[in-house]
Amino acid sequence: MTKGMRRGLNIEFRIWIYKGDVKLLGKGRVEILERIKRTGSILSASKEMKMSYRQAWQMVKEMNERAVSPLVEKKPGGKNGGGAVLTEAGEKAIVMFRKLEKRVEVFIKKNSERMEL
Repeated sequence: MTKGMRRGLNIEFRIWIYKGDVKLLGKGRVEILERIKRTGSILSASKEMKMSYRQAWQMVKEMNERAVSPLVEKKPGGKNGGGAVLTEAGEKAIVMFRKLEKRVEVFIKKNSERMEL
């Protein structure tokens, strides 16, 4: 427990990665990527996050358009159904974001010990 925590301080943060002036990645977008990876489906991922398919698809579409290369590929439907898979870029985006998030968390924890509020 840090000194800041003992005094009842709790520091929270959110990271947003922008491309130009538009959002590319954030906690919710990375979570949808992780769920698509696990479920193989944008629909299943959206249901797990309690969001509409339309909203999830819009997030995926925006990330694909804004990233250097697409993060998610849709697999066409058919007799056995469709789905979605992460591309190599999508996999890297998750790893990069989670590493950055951890580094910021460590920085905040370390520096919150010095806070006097």
